[in-house]
Amino acid sequence: GVIEHVSSDYIPVIASVGADREGRSYNVNADEAAGAVAGAIGAYKVVFLTDVAGWLADPGNSESLIRQATIGQVQKAIGELEGGMRPKLEACVDAINEGVTAAHILDGRIPHSLLLELFTDEGIGTKIEAAP
Repeated sequence: GVIEHVSSDYIPVIASVGADREGRSYNVNADEAAGAVAGAIGAYKVVFLTDVAGWLADPGNSESLIRQATIGQVQKAIGELEGGMRPKLEACVDAINEGVTAAHILDGRIPHSLLLELFTDEGIGTKIEAAP
């Protein structure tokens, strides 16, 4: 499995493609797949890289970044969300419900965004946890 490959110094690349019983291929939402894999392998954190700052309270305002949220807050807001952020947030909730400690949504276009999120007090994107 995935863990065995990682422990053997391989970096697994997981394509978000599924198949039915007849062998027909289907595109699976990559966010859903990442959240499911994170939960299945018992990941401590899951990180989603995107082309916006993170979860925005107002998608038209790049300054409206929600820096931290609980899955309860996400679940309350998710019904009103549209576009690509909704599946990311759903995947965050699913992963956390499967035991992942935290999920992060970051702008992958920003150099060192992962380091800035994980190793600075303020972070750079959105962090979602089960509870504060």
